[in-house]
Amino acid sequence: MSDFHDPSSHEPCSQDRCTCHSPPLPDRRKVITALASSAVLGVAPALAANEATADDLRFMRLALDEARLGDFPFGAVIVRNSEILARGRNLGKTNGDSTAHGEMMAIRHCVADHGREAFHGSTIYTTGEPCPMCMGAILWCRIDRLVFAASMEQLATKIGQIMVPSADVAAKAPFTSIAITGGVLVDEAMQLFGK
Repeated sequence: MSDFHDPSSHEPCSQDRCTCHSPPLPDRRKVITALASSAVLGVAPALAANEATADDLRFMRLALDEARLGDFPFGAVIVRNSEILARGRNLGKTNGDSTAHGEMMAIRHCVADHGREAFHGSTIYTTGEPCPMCMGAILWCRIDRLVFAASMEQLATKIGQIMVPSADVAAKAPFTSIAITGGVLVDEAMQLFGK
């Protein structure tokens, strides 16, 4: 008798440990990928603006001040332990650089002035929810918290946006986690986009 059983024969198998009629087992890589994809990745849900702290309001006002000076009304401030590490504003037109968003400029200034280790334990305040490029940079820098004023949906009523919310980008970054708070001083931010 052969050690091989043909499952297409539909005859009962006499082998003790035959799995020919069992569904195939998924490979280990697929199981790990599925588990990792379904795991909570440490992304806090966006909090309502009424949960913002006094510091959140203070630093968002500074981001709004930066936005008023930019080519577009996007301003950002990076803070750690209540100390301002860097500021940035959109300089895309001024610099002829499409990547010169407020968040990117603040990140560049922070690295230049303090080194990359300064991002640990920091918060970035920005007048608009970061685009995917800026959110990717925020995650790669391992900034601990993001606080924004106007959401992607709100911004899209005034200007063109790549409609990928920051929480969606963060959920695809299993190498880090970030807390996200949205809607802080949103009315003030949206007034800047109306001009």
